[in-house]
Amino acid sequence: MTTANIGIAAQKGLAVALDSVSFSYGEASFRFDAEFAAGRITAIMGPSGSGKSTLLNLIAGFEAPNAGKVLIGGTDVGNTPPSARPVSMVFQENNLFAHLSVESNVGLGRSPSLKLTSTDRRAVAEALARVGLAGKEKRLPRELSGGERQRVSLARVLLRDRPVLLLDEPFASLGPALRDDMLDLVAGIHAERHMTVLFVTHQPDDARRIGENMAFLDEGRIAATGPAADFFGRSGPDAFRRYIGDRGGSVAGSQHIARKRT
Repeated sequence: MTTANIGIAAQKGLAVALDSVSFSYGEASFRFDAEFAAGRITAIMGPSGSGKSTLLNLIAGFEAPNAGKVLIGGTDVGNTPPSARPVSMVFQENNLFAHLSVESNVGLGRSPSLKLTSTDRRAVAEALARVGLAGKEKRLPRELSGGERQRVSLARVLLRDRPVLLLDEPFASLGPALRDDMLDLVAGIHAERHMTVLFVTHQPDDARRIGENMAFLDEGRIAATGPAADFFGRSGPDAFRRYIGDRGGSVAGSQHIARKRT
């Protein structure tokens, strides 16, 4: 199934930039300055509380900065509500409505009122087929496995067809083999759509598997950015290498980088 079959003209990725963005709640404060390349997959890692989810929420519009600008494709989206931003987001809890069928949950990506045309319904069916859920359109979320529920979320992403995709640890609760399958599915969708993907993970293997670039957050700041291969090499940032427990070189990077998508 190719992108053209989904019934929409796919948009390519847009660069995402945070220009002197500051945000705080309670005693926690964050300041972000970074640019994420258009059409690339960037893995975002860092200790708990370093601001990874906050970073995504600022880009998506679920949080508003105290100062600074969030730019998507060079446009300041500070006054743009989340629904109007060129962004899709997949959460760890998959954000499905328990009372709606699989096809209806996906259809929300095209119409929040679920007033779907025949073209829309074909697009829903094609998106579900693309993520391996053909034949399960009428099932409820509770009748699916954890991996299948995340596939529903990805099918909705296909239907929304936004140039920026944010993934906030959506596969953290899955076992290693299933998580690898889901990461490969994301990589396959990215190869078709060329959207900009930012994904938060605590798993170095996730970053090695599909990450092209990396951003490491520490104490509410973006401490380092760069190609993923560099992060896992001998010249990787010291703070990152300490975080993943490396004290002796390349973190077996040469073995794992070969496992990335082809």
